[in-house]
Amino acid sequence: MALVATLIIGAMYVCVVAGIDAIDRHRLVAQIDARLDRRLDNAARRPLSASSIANYDNAEKIDDAPVFLWRVGSTGRTISLTPGAPTLSATSWSPSHRSPEALLGNQSFRLRSRRVDGTWFVVGQSLAEVDHVESDLIALEVVAGPVLLLAIFLGTLLVGIKAAKPVEQARRRQLEFTADASHELRTPLSVIEAEVSLALSGTRNVAEYLDTLSRVSREALRLRDIVDDLLWLSRFDSEPPPPGDEPVDVGAIAAACADRFDAVATGRGISLSVRQLGEGQPWVNAPPEWIDRLTAVLVDNACRYAGNNGVVRITVRAQGNRVSLAVEDDGPGIDPQERATLFDRFHRATDEGNGAGLGLAIGDAVARATGGEWHVGVASLGGALMEVRWHRSSGAKTVDSRDSGEEPPVIKQTPSDAPVVG
Repeated sequence: MALVATLIIGAMYVCVVAGIDAIDRHRLVAQIDARLDRRLDNAARRPLSASSIANYDNAEKIDDAPVFLWRVGSTGRTISLTPGAPTLSATSWSPSHRSPEALLGNQSFRLRSRRVDGTWFVVGQSLAEVDHVESDLIALEVVAGPVLLLAIFLGTLLVGIKAAKPVEQARRRQLEFTADASHELRTPLSVIEAEVSLALSGTRNVAEYLDTLSRVSREALRLRDIVDDLLWLSRFDSEPPPPGDEPVDVGAIAAACADRFDAVATGRGISLSVRQLGEGQPWVNAPPEWIDRLTAVLVDNACRYAGNNGVVRITVRAQGNRVSLAVEDDGPGIDPQERATLFDRFHRATDEGNGAGLGLAIGDAVARATGGEWHVGVASLGGALMEVRWHRSSGAKTVDSRDSGEEPPVIKQTPSDAPVVG
């Protein structure tokens, strides 16, 4: 593309400089013609003294070229009226008011003629200086042209490489995504195939068949979750829906998400708590289902990596014009070197858990679409801290609950036998 662009610009350059050269030559020749016409006017007014050097201003020069005057009689005999004038042959000039160019000696001349009382006067001026100016201009253009075209080629090549870099990165990521998706989908399919083949290889009792079907069902559910996540990301990438204009209460969504994960946390002995800090309502402009999915992804990851008898804490904070949703756990945390690729699809920060690595990719898509900013760090609990910050909705109030007479936000903990603070 850089070569094609350079060739096109080169062709345009040739056309432009050719036009400039033609215009410049026409301007210089027009000045010569005007000077020759003035000399003919002078000779026509005083034909008898036309040869006198004092009767015309030969000091008015264009590029130091003198004007020469000839008289041609009725017999065709040519007489030079200007000292040093070259020989004017009968075939060199035209008996008209046109301005031909003729070669006199070894130089090109511009000639004009006029008839006065049966006698022809011919004036001429050398075009050597015009040709010299034109040759200098062409030489400059010939030198500058390749330099300019080389600079344009290198510039367009650099711009093309820079512009193509994101496309190439996207292509590579697409290839990696396809390979990773194939791997993730192949794993449950391989397990299902192996379980079915083993079940069909011999006679089994009911308990063994039920155990096989249970494992097949788990892998099928995992496969369905992966396909659902891939379809959601595909739809979101191709045509993401516009974010909502109505304010959404992030605190209410976080509390509802904690309720949904109550059974999961209880089954693993995880202490799951949610708290709301700051002043006023933590409202942001976003579709509630998006914020709900983002919260679910963060809580699910925290529960996976916190492990049995771990601690997961959800914090919603409204402060100034910012609202944040933070989920932290006491798990192994995230290696700082892994944070650059944390939101890549199918990337897993640790080997803990059994996820496919699509959750944070979905969360990142939601955060970017709603104008959120990520903060990934070390939690006060010792594990990972995943936080998203948004601009606060203009409809949110910033009244302090202590001034309004309302009770402070509820802090809920699970397992269910944990104390509830209100």
